[in-house]
Order: sequence, then structure tokens, then C-alpha cells
Amino acid sequence: MSPRHVLVVDDDDSIREVARMTLELVGGWQVSVASSGAEAWQKVRELRPDAMLLDVMMPGMDGPTTLQRMREDPDTPDVPVIMMTAKDVPMEQRRELGLAGLIAKPFDPLTLSDQVSEILGWSA
Repeated sequence: MSPRHVLVVDDDDSIREVARMTLELVGGWQVSVASSGAEAWQKVRELRPDAMLLDVMMPGMDGPTTLQRMREDPDTPDVPVIMMTAKDVPMEQRRELGLAGLIAKPFDPLTLSDQVSEILGWSA
């Protein structure tokens, strides 16, 4: 079985790199990255990842807008999305967006892959 493929989307280079490294090294997954909502939307269409970690606050197209566009696009798969944010997202908005879960920033790199696995129900 091929490794899980996760798309990490964040406008902060260091957060993107730390998440990529930990998910590859600790989780053993294939990881792609995007630095904006527009880039993420395009990569989801091209790569068809198993899941996406999506930053809430980004310039241009923010996380919620990116997710809304993905859900409205018939060519975009129904990829499970975990939002990463330093702010709380109300439960009602989480349901409206169809989020799989939420990870608080700053996250612990050593437990990130475990958090993602737990949220998505992936066995270790």
C-alpha cells in the first residue's frame, strides 16, 4: 500500500516546512505543500491527496474561502480537511465548512502526525 498523501497549506514558510518534515519523517506519509488558497485549490485538483491541512488565515484566498470553493467545484474531490489555526473556529462554522477537525497553532511537531491520524481515523 502506498503511503498516505497529505497537502499542507500555509502562507508561513517555516510552518509549512515543519509540518512537511514531521509528516514525512514521523508519519511516513507523502506530503505536498502550497503557500496560498489558490495554489491549494489547484493542487487538490491535480494531486487528489488523501487529506489536507489548511491554514485559516492567509492573504488573498483564506482557508474557509478555499474550502468553500473546493466543496462547490464538481471536479474537486471531497478531501477531508483539517484546519490549522491560532484562533478558535465555532462548532457551527466547522459543520458548515464540513471540517474533519481542527489543530491549534502552534502545533507540536512530534505529535502532529498522531493528531492527524486520530482526527481522520487512520491507523498508525
